[in-house]
Amino acid sequence: MDEFELIRQYFTRASAGSGVRVGVGDDGAVMRPEEGRDLVAVVDTLVEGVHYPENLSATDIGYRAVAVNLSDIAAMAGRPRWMTLALTLRVADRHWLADFSKGLFTAADEHGVSLVGGDTTRGEQTVISVQITGDIDPDLVLTRSGAGPGDLIYVSGSPGDAAAGLHLLEKNSLGSESARKLADKFRHPVARIELAQKIAPLASAAIDVSDGLYADLQKLLLASSMSGQIELNTLPLSAEITAQFDSEAARRFSLGGGDDYELCFTLAAENEALLDDAIRGAGVNVTRIGIVDEGHGLACTNNGIAFDYVDNGYLHFGGSGE
Repeated sequence: MDEFELIRQYFTRASAGSGVRVGVGDDGAVMRPEEGRDLVAVVDTLVEGVHYPENLSATDIGYRAVAVNLSDIAAMAGRPRWMTLALTLRVADRHWLADFSKGLFTAADEHGVSLVGGDTTRGEQTVISVQITGDIDPDLVLTRSGAGPGDLIYVSGSPGDAAAGLHLLEKNSLGSESARKLADKFRHPVARIELAQKIAPLASAAIDVSDGLYADLQKLLLASSMSGQIELNTLPLSAEITAQFDSEAARRFSLGGGDDYELCFTLAAENEALLDDAIRGAGVNVTRIGIVDEGHGLACTNNGIAFDYVDNGYLHFGGSGE
């Protein structure tokens, strides 16, 4: 099976999707955004054995490859529209490709995203790069840099579940329902597209939680030239994580575990009263976990008492600078 047959059989669909003038099969894709909308583009790469365990199913790998990019679109309150795929494989295994494309299109179809092009090649390791282009209301763009002193810090869902699920997956410890639910949080992360669009008129800054809640909130505060404080007693721990781990381990996953793709955002205190109505129907709870202040850095308290915690999150090159 050559490259062109692979693309035709597994990644070409009858309908190109809304706004696509030229899609898969040409030298480039041509898309037409709606009038009055800006474009937003994101890209993420998954490397076998680095970003997912080698025993993860091809269907789950395909789903995650799309979902992690959808989450970046969500963090900016965008609407995902089109994607491209660059796929490096050791061999063109038909069963793996069928399952991978199934997962890929399942995640894409959940948000009406069309595959419009890409590239396939042979290599020594499976490498998957998905690029998603979306559109966005130019007046409601969320960035990391808008937080101000006195803003409240919120997070959606229950960060830490996906990292706990990956831990259980790698140990093959999925004998209980709570363990399987945690593993599903890693296999099928939910991009908070709808939530982001609902909070966009109220929020001052946002980031998706990919490298860990503490580390990603640090990035937001750094971009905003602000400091912040998290109250550990308010961290939203799921029933599943507390069933599987003691309180210290659950808190460690919540603060430092990545791969959740939940939304961490800030909003002015005067907008807090409007938040419940704004997020109604989004299908996920949000929890206030801290406050923004002037200065630099991120501190933690436990029942109001200072708590030492440091976590720089996942570093692709170990932070060596080399």
